[in-house]
Amino acid sequence: MGTECHHADGAHPGLKGQALLHALTAAESRCVATQERLTGPRRRVLELLLEADAPQKAYDLIAAFGAHGEPAKPPTVYRALEFLERLGFAHRIESLNAYVPCRIDGPEHRAAFLICDCCGAAEEFEPDFSSQLAAAERAGYQVSTITLEARGRCAACRAD
Repeated sequence: MGTECHHADGAHPGLKGQALLHALTAAESRCVATQERLTGPRRRVLELLLEADAPQKAYDLIAAFGAHGEPAKPPTVYRALEFLERLGFAHRIESLNAYVPCRIDGPEHRAAFLICDCCGAAEEFEPDFSSQLAAAERAGYQVSTITLEARGRCAACRAD
């Protein structure tokens, strides 16, 4: 987080209450539909990501994992993150080496991120890569992943 950031905490709130429960229920339903298991550790890591107000590093998740303050073993969290990424429930922001939740009850998509240099918030958006993907296909490439991260200042930080 930048030192110039003066806006109130909570400008980019994570999910709470019914919205959190709805997202977790949607994740469980999608797991059932795809014959995957949302185990307790996977659910807990997803819950932490959904509740967070900013991207979370793996060690933040490890530290916050236990309901009574006890940390998780690192392999538990890393395996859960791997699962969540594979199912499209979470994205890794490469430049921050941190994770954010993805919308759970929507179609698959290619994600890109707007990252605030002031407060550290990351907002997902869906870019239109159709012309780039078509050009890659014409060149004989099959694109498997695209990572786009744009940095700047969010609306809340710009309003300060």
